[in-house]
Amino acid sequence: MKNKMSKVVMVTVALTLSASLLAACGSSSTSSTTTSSSAKPASSNASKPYIPVISKGFQHQFWQAVKQGAEKAAKEFDVNITFEGPETEAQVDKQIEMLQAALDKKPTAIAFAALDSKASVSLLQKAKSANIPVIGFDSGVDSDIPVTTAATDNKKAAALAADKMAEKIGDAGEVALVVHDQTSRTGVDRRDGFVDQMKAKHPNIKIVDIQYGGGDQLKSTDLAKAIIQGHPNLKGIFGANEGSAIGVVNAVTELKNDKIVIIGYDSGKAQIDAIKSGKMAGAITQDPIGIGYWSVKAAVMASKGEKVEKTIDTGFHWYDKTNIDSAEIKALLYN
Repeated sequence: MKNKMSKVVMVTVALTLSASLLAACGSSSTSSTTTSSSAKPASSNASKPYIPVISKGFQHQFWQAVKQGAEKAAKEFDVNITFEGPETEAQVDKQIEMLQAALDKKPTAIAFAALDSKASVSLLQKAKSANIPVIGFDSGVDSDIPVTTAATDNKKAAALAADKMAEKIGDAGEVALVVHDQTSRTGVDRRDGFVDQMKAKHPNIKIVDIQYGGGDQLKSTDLAKAIIQGHPNLKGIFGANEGSAIGVVNAVTELKNDKIVIIGYDSGKAQIDAIKSGKMAGAITQDPIGIGYWSVKAAVMASKGEKVEKTIDTGFHWYDKTNIDSAEIKALLYN
């Protein structure tokens, strides 16, 4: 009797293990998401091309939308990706570590959005020497190494933000900027695009302060409050990315100063709510899903030796209360 029972148990265990193995073999993934520099591609086929996508962060909804686009392309072109970035956009060293770790895995190509345009150049030179195509996205890299860069024309977009600010404040008065950084291509281009347009087209508007909050809402809130308190005649503030813009909204709310015009950049839920409530006059929206999609698609094309345009302009739009619910704008907003 005992022998019969033992045989039944052994057969049951064997069947269970077989079912588990079959289930595991039947599952597959084209991408994985991590914030660790030791990321490994999830793959049911190790021969698939591997493309690490290294962003400037993951804490803002913008990066989650970029990730969504990258994963869409990974599935379409049958490649494995990882999507990773440091906890904050101030952690340049950590991003460099991630880039080094990605290179160590000998990927098919790399998509990279630099926090510091110059700090990464030596590693990207290594990639070039190893015939690993580099695709810049969002901020890109201040170098000729990337095969292409999939990004918004940030100077033109920020110039439009300047024109909208001028329109809202009567084309005269004092304004300020809260920018995410002065080391990435996006930070520099959005700052310069706004400032240069004001100087060229709106001479009666004076820029009284520019502060850098690292894209952090809390830090940007404190900076915006200090700007407002230090400039009692201030008419408007431009927040150059999602974290900066929400920091400005928070500062104006806390100080109960509803006379200051706020112009933002990006289009996460907090900015959408601020525009609908009237706290923010409007903002520039990019196409983050398109940025993520094209970063992977261009990486696939470059790895196959196909021609890729030097710049892939993913576009931008102004949105405010008047068009926020339109089909064109809704497709570019993210929650």
